[in-house]
Amino acid sequence: MNHWIVAPIVLPAILAPFIIMVLRYHLDLQRIFSVAGVVGLLGIALTVTAQASSGVIQVYELGNWPAPFGIVLVLDRMSAMMVLLTALLALPIVLYAIASGWDDRGKHFHALFHFQLMGVCGAFLTGDAFNLFVFFEVLLIASYGLMTHGGGSVRLKAGVQYVAYNLIGSTLFLFALGTIYGVTGTLNMADLAVRVAEIPPEDTALLRVGAVLLLLVFCIKAAVLPLHFWLPASYANAPLPVAALFAIMTKVGAYSILRVYTLAFGPDVPVTEGLVGTWLQPAALLTLAVGTIGTLGAQHIARMVAFCAIASMGTLLIAISLFTPEASAAALYYIFHSTLATALLFLVADMVMERRGGAIVPKAPMPQSGLISALFFVGAIALAGMPPLSGFIGKLLVLDAARNAPDANAIWAVILIGSFVTIVGLARAGSLIFWKSHDAEHNPKPETEEEVEPLPAPEPQPGLAFTAVFGAVLGLVLLTLFAGPALEYSRKTADQLFTPDDYISAVLGREE
Repeated sequence: MNHWIVAPIVLPAILAPFIIMVLRYHLDLQRIFSVAGVVGLLGIALTVTAQASSGVIQVYELGNWPAPFGIVLVLDRMSAMMVLLTALLALPIVLYAIASGWDDRGKHFHALFHFQLMGVCGAFLTGDAFNLFVFFEVLLIASYGLMTHGGGSVRLKAGVQYVAYNLIGSTLFLFALGTIYGVTGTLNMADLAVRVAEIPPEDTALLRVGAVLLLLVFCIKAAVLPLHFWLPASYANAPLPVAALFAIMTKVGAYSILRVYTLAFGPDVPVTEGLVGTWLQPAALLTLAVGTIGTLGAQHIARMVAFCAIASMGTLLIAISLFTPEASAAALYYIFHSTLATALLFLVADMVMERRGGAIVPKAPMPQSGLISALFFVGAIALAGMPPLSGFIGKLLVLDAARNAPDANAIWAVILIGSFVTIVGLARAGSLIFWKSHDAEHNPKPETEEEVEPLPAPEPQPGLAFTAVFGAVLGLVLLTLFAGPALEYSRKTADQLFTPDDYISAVLGREE
């Protein structure tokens, strides 16, 4: 078996407890090992992506137990792409957390960071639905600690809300898995696809209930309206480097929808045909609309970026809800872009909050205002989908994929109007924060408690912090310059998703 497949899970799983047990009192060593671990993860991710680019689906059988009896990890184009995205995102974030001193404002930041990476990579690689639940819980437990890192009553309150909401999601996840297992007798995704296709239509009512419950769980993770209420306060009040890492967490929900509902409950499966798209597309349109309105009305920069994240998820899920190879290819390209763009804007928002607070009102000039405003401008045009960056390409791909959809007019209208409103909201925030900063003595609006707490200390290493942020900018630039190869990879990935027989035969019919 190819042991590279399990390496993205094993590396952070070993490193996280090592940091806690051996390096807990040595912050400098924690930082060294943490950065080395992320660099190692990036190297592994590049290796498995190169292996997956051949189109051959590889299976790793834990304990050498074959599917469907044992737990398997599956490496295909999509799982490799998502692991690579996770590693590329983690590197600038861990560097920024070190440079800004956020890792020293609470306990066990680096250990929790690597547990989070373990859960995310495991969710992308697993071929078993119950194991998907396990990795969901791993990443959620780590995220609980990261979200409340640094303390503060406002952050703790948002953390409790985040925990409560996700516990509800975890409970529904177990109900969904129990229902599906009771009907099919399996939770291996490939085996589930085979058994679902064999069930007579008259015996599928309970199976459809399980499929809808599972969709509900994934929509909670992806912050789809009306299940998005946890995200604005949670992301806005978390340490913003942590919120930047959380940009990949909503993509876990989107990935799960794309994986499960093209494989086990695919659009061509008679018993679940039309079940997902019927509900998902209207919800995605509303999610985009609410996210853009929230961006326009937000009075705090962190909350504004959180609503931008919701809007980007709306655009992504519109593409996914079409369930065509062309739309899925557009969604895969947009996943890469929106994750990097959202993380970039969260890091820039943290720079702003460290120097002037987060309220979107005129204030006195802040240090490095010109450079930070330029970074904000890059992040704003990327997230709004303005040319010349990859967001413009991504949205064009989504619009083109929706041309022949039954609701094409509504999709085009919501995406285009949403992009315009997002531009207006980000331009408003940028003008108040950067251009009108000399009018601080005339500021009519004092900051609220939520906007004041916590105000971090100045950056101990601003040079490294800017380097980390420019790393995220470089990712967006490269995604734009190499849009052709990236889109070609996305198209081949989508074709692989919509030929589930290859996945099924690799997992169940694999030669010893």
